[in-house]
Amino acid sequence: MATTKRHDVKDLTLAAEGVRRIGWADRQMPVLAAIRERFEKEQPLSGQRVSACLHVTTETANLARALKAGGADVVLCASNPLSTQDDVAAALVEEYGISVFAIKGEDNDTYYRHIEAAVDHRPHLTMDDGADVIGVLHSHRREQLGDVIAGTEETTTGVIRLKALEREGKLGFPVIAVNEARTKHLFDNRYGTGQSTIDGIIRATNVLLAGKRFVVAGYGWVGRGVAMRARGMGAQVIVTEVDAIRALEAAMDGLEVMPMARAAEIGDIFCTATGDKGVITRAHMERMQDGAILANTGHFNVEIEIPALREMAVETREARAFVDEFTLSDGRHLYLIAEGRLVNLAAAEGHPALVMDMSFANQALSAEWVVANGATLERRVYDVPKEIDDEIARLKLATMGIGIDELTAEQARYLASWDEGT
Repeated sequence: MATTKRHDVKDLTLAAEGVRRIGWADRQMPVLAAIRERFEKEQPLSGQRVSACLHVTTETANLARALKAGGADVVLCASNPLSTQDDVAAALVEEYGISVFAIKGEDNDTYYRHIEAAVDHRPHLTMDDGADVIGVLHSHRREQLGDVIAGTEETTTGVIRLKALEREGKLGFPVIAVNEARTKHLFDNRYGTGQSTIDGIIRATNVLLAGKRFVVAGYGWVGRGVAMRARGMGAQVIVTEVDAIRALEAAMDGLEVMPMARAAEIGDIFCTATGDKGVITRAHMERMQDGAILANTGHFNVEIEIPALREMAVETREARAFVDEFTLSDGRHLYLIAEGRLVNLAAAEGHPALVMDMSFANQALSAEWVVANGATLERRVYDVPKEIDDEIARLKLATMGIGIDELTAEQARYLASWDEGT
């Protein structure tokens, strides 16, 4: 057993269960396992300190193992107060010798104290899911910016924040937008979040989706995935959008599209997936039917106006684990899942490992790439290099036993030419 390093986790005696579940996920993550095996031989991250602020799940554990195998000194904290799997945190500390600062259900002060602990590691590389480590470094720990070679960012919300920093000329080091990789957002966001969001809602409520009016706020890749899965379980899916192209796409996918003000009056279940704030407001909740269920699968708990909901309530109680019941003055009841935080991680287990295999392969290979190329990069947000994205797709197909065709030399010439017509 590895020597225990500094940490703040719930209970180290949970480690054995964590090891068992990490192993199960590892069997579903063959691409990352192959990267870990190569990293162990080549040590591309030797001497690099990594501060990672990610959801502490079995899949993340296997990413941390790959980084450590490559020679990195890794510290991990949670990117959401409710997403930590305590047995996994314990296993990473006790069995794998990785420093972890994460406890499921930690209060706000503890959450930010843990992020500070990760920043205390004085990282050369940062890994974020929501840009919280980068946020701390750019606010009151700016003296450390010069130590950082580069960062990576896992989610849409974080990329939005980082591009805002770049536009203002304030980004202190280059960042790879892992979220923008095709092998991430096309699969993780759509299939991973789509399935795990529905899983979280059903686990929390045990509600039957068939026949329900299921309102999805936002029709990006996450919204598409949630709508697809809800529809597949028999729900009548309604989409709300602010983007005309996405709204048109939802309509042509056969879904009902309307403003939230109208959807609020008829919806049974609401799920926000926009990455923005104030998507469901007091005005919307005042129109909702008795028994309406509210959930969020965007990164932060600001998509639903929770303070307003609390003000509207004359009584609040826990109806089920992860479900709060708000009784309003007119006798209606509204139900909020997981305090408005990421429902798929707070009330379920997050994405299936099979899809996170690609997302975290992007993280690992992007870390290797920035160590090799960091000296030539500008302080801006970069996409994952196409060769990395393509290689991950190739490896994933191979692990699934799927073969594809290759262009012939003549086909390649034709696609590259301008002078061959009909």
